[in-house]
Amino acid sequence: MSTNLPKIAWIGLGIMGSPMAENLVRAGYEVTGYTLEPAKLERLAANGGKAAASVAEAVKDADVIFTMVPASPQVEAVAYGTDGILANARPGALLIDASSITPQTSIDLAKAAAAKGIRVLDAPVSGGEAGAVEAVLSIMVGGEQADFDAARPLLDVLGRTVVLCGPHGAGQTVKAANQLIVAVNIQACAEAVVFLEKSGVDLAAALEVLNGGLAGSTVLTRKKDNFLRRDFAPGFRIDLHHKDMGIVTDAARTVGAALPVGAVVANLVAALRAQGDGGLDHSALLRGVERLSGVPVGS
Repeated sequence: MSTNLPKIAWIGLGIMGSPMAENLVRAGYEVTGYTLEPAKLERLAANGGKAAASVAEAVKDADVIFTMVPASPQVEAVAYGTDGILANARPGALLIDASSITPQTSIDLAKAAAAKGIRVLDAPVSGGEAGAVEAVLSIMVGGEQADFDAARPLLDVLGRTVVLCGPHGAGQTVKAANQLIVAVNIQACAEAVVFLEKSGVDLAAALEVLNGGLAGSTVLTRKKDNFLRRDFAPGFRIDLHHKDMGIVTDAARTVGAALPVGAVVANLVAALRAQGDGGLDHSALLRGVERLSGVPVGS
């Protein structure tokens, strides 16, 4: 393993974080990880990484620190406090937050980190579990050009489309827009599925031809089998998309942008969560359409 490569700390080894960290290990980087689930630490170690017993231990010698946790409160929990990143990372380290959080949280974190001599990029991703595993994520980045240039070799290991979108918080704003588009797209696909099935059409054939035309999308490509098999094992949970729809509707209200369709879909996501489906993949929006259409929904 080359000693010329920066040492990486990775905080948060969930559905997305684990395969992303492992892709860096495969690319030759020394990766030390920390997460709350021991099994995920064992997985990282089994794949060539190192397990740390705390955030502080993971980040103390790191040149670059990635965080991939569920929401703003978790980012703040690992960043701040005596055991957090800012108190234990060395000055000059680069913190890359790949979580999907509010733009203001990213802006505040960058300001607090600068006081400690730590550079920050917000770098949320899109592509789901499959995109993380295949290293084809879309990565939308906010921060300084020089820091983006320094991070680029690492980000290129993780994703296929890597773009600096503007200053701190810009990556999160673009991610919020991404989640708006994805949710509306999934909802439209779900409605089409129920319409097609109630009409007696061969669903597999219909989705194949639809995906070859203007109605085609990455969402339909990735989620077609979920719809066909009613397989809603989480790649991206409804709970998390509910959080993201809250971020985009709040941010849009702040800047005075109307989201008439987005607001409806945000409510449909919230309803699905209230019905106990929060732990399912967001393609389970299909279950909500089935309930509204009088279709029996499996447990």
